[in-house]
Amino acid sequence: MNTRRQFLITAPVGVLAAAVACRSEPQATAPATSSAAPGAPPTFGTGPVTGPAVSASTFAEAEKLAQVTMSADEREMAAATWRKTMAPLLERRVGPRKVAVDPNVAPATRWNPVLNGEGARPGRDTFVRSAHEALPLPSIDADIAFAPVTRLSRWIETKALSSERLTTIYLRRIEQFDPKLRCIITLTKDAALTRARQADAEIAAGKYRGPLHGIPYGVKDLLDTKGIATTYGAEPFRNRVPAADATVVQRLNDAGAVLLAKLSLGALALNDIWFGGQTMNPWLLEEGASGSSAGPGAATAAGLVGFSIGSETGGSIVSPAMRCGITGLRPTFGRVARTGAMTLCWSLDKLGPMTRSVEDAMLVLHAITGPDASDVSSVPSHLEFDATAEASGLRVGYFPAWMKESPATDVDRSALETVRNLGMVPTEVSLPDWPYGSLMPVLFSEAAAAFEELTLGGGLPSLKAQVPDAWPNLFREARFLSAVDFVQADRLRRRVAMEMARVFSQVDVLLVPSLRDEMLTISNFTGHPSLTLRAGFVNVSEARSDWAPDPKNPLPKFSPPRRVPHGVTLIGRLFDEGTVARAALAMERALAVSSERPAGF
Repeated sequence: MNTRRQFLITAPVGVLAAAVACRSEPQATAPATSSAAPGAPPTFGTGPVTGPAVSASTFAEAEKLAQVTMSADEREMAAATWRKTMAPLLERRVGPRKVAVDPNVAPATRWNPVLNGEGARPGRDTFVRSAHEALPLPSIDADIAFAPVTRLSRWIETKALSSERLTTIYLRRIEQFDPKLRCIITLTKDAALTRARQADAEIAAGKYRGPLHGIPYGVKDLLDTKGIATTYGAEPFRNRVPAADATVVQRLNDAGAVLLAKLSLGALALNDIWFGGQTMNPWLLEEGASGSSAGPGAATAAGLVGFSIGSETGGSIVSPAMRCGITGLRPTFGRVARTGAMTLCWSLDKLGPMTRSVEDAMLVLHAITGPDASDVSSVPSHLEFDATAEASGLRVGYFPAWMKESPATDVDRSALETVRNLGMVPTEVSLPDWPYGSLMPVLFSEAAAAFEELTLGGGLPSLKAQVPDAWPNLFREARFLSAVDFVQADRLRRRVAMEMARVFSQVDVLLVPSLRDEMLTISNFTGHPSLTLRAGFVNVSEARSDWAPDPKNPLPKFSPPRRVPHGVTLIGRLFDEGTVARAALAMERALAVSSERPAGF
């Protein structure tokens, strides 16, 4: 099963193909007339004629897309009445009374992952860091660069390390390694050095803001930065300069962090190819870093930033975290405000930390969590986290069949055994065998709506990737998805959320193979939090790719196979990232594989 690749090939799609003709045919603009008696209500099919003329044969062809069948008489009736009953939906975009809808305007309906009667969210805010380790500052710059934020922050707090020195270390590493990785879209060198010096001055004056103060970081280049280009990784937007910072960027600035770079993403948040090329995996330079948070994955793994911010709609934090061997935290939908972030899918987009350790991810989440009035899907929530708490006794759910088949590996099975050895309780769970790919019309429809102007205005051909599974083709095809099927997919989404609520009544967290497509789809649509951490290493004999196989461009093969990191993923209850992190911290310490670095970096 490979939902995102195969859905548009295998699943029924439809909206009547008559919608296409409206782009080129003149529009009728006859005024409405009425001969009804005073006080009679309006009826369907009596409004003004609008849209292009259609015929019974138009509907006969459209039936192939919609997977419905009409009789000859039914087609004739539909063709005769289409311009009065259904075609008015087109007027908003084709006129004569056009209405432009800015992508910042969210749909009137919004996804609320918390179902009626579901268990209460964490009831208070608690944040306890791990005990301070008085480790000496390394003498080698690379050892400093790869240190987790938990250590970097202590060195900066105690003035053993200055923010300016740390920023300079990362700038030198970017100059040395980014030509190999192509993970930086915009470097903010001068502004970063200015902010680093400001951080040092504040700390010297006793004004320490917290664990991110003075820490250089990068953000996926779909987060707005005032006066600094925010390109979405896409050619049509490469000169776009916002007037204000995204909420997450502002919160990190308030925490004293130092913005060092805008990091690459696949164009419009798909996979790992942007207008500057493909972002590569530091562990295996012959393959992409995976996407769409490719830049955050590669830069964090290669020690070019202290931490980074990625985003996920359908796997864009999980997949590069897996590929690049780092920790990726996808928060509960609605926890982190997305104001100032590129919209791909209003009911699915999430922003989260990408770091070199589990506790680092929670330090960053603590700084960025919280709602914003401009993001109608963001909600107030509490964050409970205690790095000193024991994980023993936690019920860890797993799907037995998933652990026996691809994409699970011996690393996944060993991680489950580690859970048992740590005193957590492995618990078998199950979900219905439903066609979870039928949820995908929600993503495709919302994404096509977010970039409607680009699609209908002829901007899609300027994007670098033009293969069948890239956005240009998917956006065009999405224009033919049925609104009825969209509603049915939305209703299925609620049923799936009810099943997840049932599962989480039995367990505290789920342990799943990170790239198991069903769970990537399910948990993104339900909004449950996800944390991916490195759990071991595997050998690969062929480069991996986010893109559908292309026989004309085969992937590199390796003999002998190459050793690369492999991660597992923990899924948690809604707004219960603290429990997920508690289990992940215990696993990270027991597995003891998180500190190994990619060779040559």
